[in-house]
Amino acid sequence: MTSWALREATSNDADLAAIMRIVNEVTPENPTSLDELHWQDANYPGARYVAETDGTIVAMATTGRIYMYGPEYERYWLGLCVLPPYRRKGIGSALYRSVSEYARAAGKTGLQTNVIETQVDGLAFLLHRGWEETERAKLVRLDLAGQAPPALPSVAGVEFTTLGERPALVATIHRVAVLAFADIPSAGEPVAAGSFEEFRARDVDRPGIPPEAFQVAVDPATGDAVGYAAMQFLPGRTDVAWHDMTAVHPAWRGRGIATALKARAIAWAIEAGLTALETGNDTENAPMRAVNARLGYRPMPDEISLRGPLTGPTGQP
Repeated sequence: MTSWALREATSNDADLAAIMRIVNEVTPENPTSLDELHWQDANYPGARYVAETDGTIVAMATTGRIYMYGPEYERYWLGLCVLPPYRRKGIGSALYRSVSEYARAAGKTGLQTNVIETQVDGLAFLLHRGWEETERAKLVRLDLAGQAPPALPSVAGVEFTTLGERPALVATIHRVAVLAFADIPSAGEPVAAGSFEEFRARDVDRPGIPPEAFQVAVDPATGDAVGYAAMQFLPGRTDVAWHDMTAVHPAWRGRGIATALKARAIAWAIEAGLTALETGNDTENAPMRAVNARLGYRPMPDEISLRGPLTGPTGQP
């Protein structure tokens, strides 16, 4: 029987590098990087735990505030990765117990996570412990190799620019985000853009969000943003990016602004030498899914959101 020891992880680069290695091996579709982990520590501190065998870290778990909800939200995030050779040895259960104790001490009553549908071991682990699916996102990918930049649609009464060209637009971009986030389907729990400072740290200044790729639609009469499309490189990569958010002010919807913004994002990605773009939308978000389909995005495995209980001291929910 493999012997292992559990401890709280430190924020030194040795522990973070081991955590990064495990996350990237277990969930390659959702990689991380040292820059991303340091950003999380600075903006959304929580707790990380690791399991070691023979001095080598073979599993990790993380928990803390879910950034799209306010600090009062009743659940914390669960990230849990165990390398395949070390599964079904009690390591995942012990990590789950540590995360639960941390969340309970913070006054939380449950946990939440996302799992790609092909991660059958992870899904089975959670479902066996009473977790339930709450929503599902349709993930899609656009391969860019060999593609010519798309035509850039114009929209009457709208100008297009980037945040790199006009950084002062960030305040009015936040105002669009406040309205647009309220419309995001989220299993009955409204999400929020947060304060200007939170939004800027999370959705503008975060590592891997290039301002020159941050497309903005502007009302020339007021000089205010009426829509935006941001992209974030997958952590540790510069060839694949995720559409972080595409949002249009409610009063300006139905004019083709979202399609025009995404076309400009795709054109930037092709010209910058990226090989693919990825994104996802809730199954109920038919308008944005239709935009993606028109632009040539193709399906990937679904991403499943789940909510579950804190485990008790004995290891049972």
